Amino acid sequence: MSSSVVFSHLTLCWPDGGAVLDDVCGAFGPGRTGLVGANGCGKSTLLRLIAGQLQPTEGHVSVGEVAYLPQTIAQLPEATVADLLGVRAQLDAWRAIEAGSTDPDHFEALGDGWDIEARVDQALRTVRGTGEDLTAIDADRLVGTLSGGEVMTLAVAGVRLRAAPITLLDEPTNNLDEVLRDAVLDMVRTWPGTLIVASHDAGLLELMDRTAEIYDHHVTVVDSPYSSWLESREAEQAAIAQAVKAARQEVRVAQRQRVATVERTTRSLARGRQKALGEGLGKSARYRQQGSAERSAGRTRGVAADRLAAAKTALTEVAEKVRPDEHISIDLPDPGVSASRMSMTVTWGEGSFIVRGPERIALTGRSGAGKTTLIEAMLGLRAEGSGETAPPTGRLATTRVGYLPQRFDILDEQASALDNVLAAAPTATSAAVRSRLARLLLRGDAVFRPVADLSGGERFRVALARILFAEPPPQLLILDEPTNNLDRTSVDQLVEALRGYRGAILVVSHDAEFRRRLGVTATLELAGGSITVSLG
Repeated sequence: MSSSVVFSHLTLCWPDGGAVLDDVCGAFGPGRTGLVGANGCGKSTLLRLIAGQLQPTEGHVSVGEVAYLPQTIAQLPEATVADLLGVRAQLDAWRAIEAGSTDPDHFEALGDGWDIEARVDQALRTVRGTGEDLTAIDADRLVGTLSGGEVMTLAVAGVRLRAAPITLLDEPTNNLDEVLRDAVLDMVRTWPGTLIVASHDAGLLELMDRTAEIYDHHVTVVDSPYSSWLESREAEQAAIAQAVKAARQEVRVAQRQRVATVERTTRSLARGRQKALGEGLGKSARYRQQGSAERSAGRTRGVAADRLAAAKTALTEVAEKVRPDEHISIDLPDPGVSASRMSMTVTWGEGSFIVRGPERIALTGRSGAGKTTLIEAMLGLRAEGSGETAPPTGRLATTRVGYLPQRFDILDEQASALDNVLAAAPTATSAAVRSRLARLLLRGDAVFRPVADLSGGERFRVALARILFAEPPPQLLILDEPTNNLDRTSVDQLVEALRGYRGAILVVSHDAEFRRRLGVTATLELAGGSITVSLG
């Protein structure tokens, strides 16, 4: 069975006419390929095309058996770890046969998977071995009791267990703490067959044999890992920047020469007319001499004009190769949070922590420690925990809270980006909201496209706009892993946007650099049902 992915004149346009891919030809062969590009360029869309979940506008994809792991993993309430691993039917059949069943349906469901228990145990051991917090995971545990990071790690293990000739992973290190991320990286290092990974995780991309970039609706593949590709791209852009500088200088020189040429030929024509009059030439002779001089001057001016036009054309051509470096720039309304205003209290055992004024607080801890549980209980989205040792609890001191969950559940998937924001700001005009979205780099037809059709980064910006531009403005922002799905540029843009926010922020993030740049003033580390506070 083929382990290559071959593109033949692949084109995909959205119903509104916006192009995602344009006449892409090429192939992804055996080995590991990292798929990179700015948020919204079409990485997830390309994976869905390969997986057969989308049909191209033109062209086609030739591909064998594919296993595909999307960014968002659907979870049914009754789903177990065995479902997540994709072996529920086989495992149930094996257990029934082991118990004495001779039902032909069980043998058909098991197929040649007589070693299913051993393979499941191996997959779970990969995850269990990452830390004592995960030793309770078995095939029958409900997925709903796991953290987002545990779910993603097990899902990666399940795709690995399937052993399809071609595997597609979309942002597999999202939601992962350092230990779980290492577990995924260990699986990737020895992944058999063809593996294509869309990611912004530089460490993960460094494990790839080649790097494929989507840019300007095309796909370019280089036989090198991410760091080499990035170094080459930055060197190329530096060379282009120098070429632009030189081309601009040439335009300035050509402009000065054209002005000098016009002035020189004008003076020359004037002197020629005066000389002809002084020499007493007749009218016919003067006209002939003047015509000849003007033709000569015209040719001289034409040469100067041609040089200027050529210089401008060269500048335009080289400037088109410069990649845009866009920045978020928004003016946020003042939420009216004074330095002494209390917005939230977190309590555990004998300790407590009060958030006052426009503080930046980080909530950290291992995957599964209960960070999201604490936040959702505080927001009334789930019941508070109980037991002999009560888990930490939180109390809000304001009703004006903007919550950005990991899965963007606050968005209406079928509504447009514009309508999603208008729902949170009902008195705002469409024009005003479109202007605000444009400053968050959502422009043109993208604001009218259903949220379900947007990239992870674009969906993030819609969710961020919905809470930042809510009426009245929130006094407290709660952000749960906000840098998931974001490339380096988008993380920079998020930091820029939040710098202008004058309320309090509680952020859950495994990204230490992001926390530093955000200006976190205190860190609450959750472990074993207790919290340790560190300032600064």
